[in-house]
Amino acid sequence: MAIEDDDKPKTKVTHDIGQDLSLLSVEELAGRVALLQEEIARLQAAMTMKRATREAADRFFKA
Repeated sequence: MAIEDDDKPKTKVTHDIGQDLSLLSVEELAGRVALLQEEIARLQAAMTMKRATREAADRFFKA
């Protein structure tokens, strides 16, 4: 009995900074770029929220 593609566990795309890229296909590289762009956006949103919290605290304690 053959295993269906849908039955195989899906591997989560991850990227390790500095890893060897020579064995990855163009599609895999594009997936890594998309993954890292999403992570950059998430990090930037977190920084924005932290800055806003810090600025609010600074305004509160200066008053």
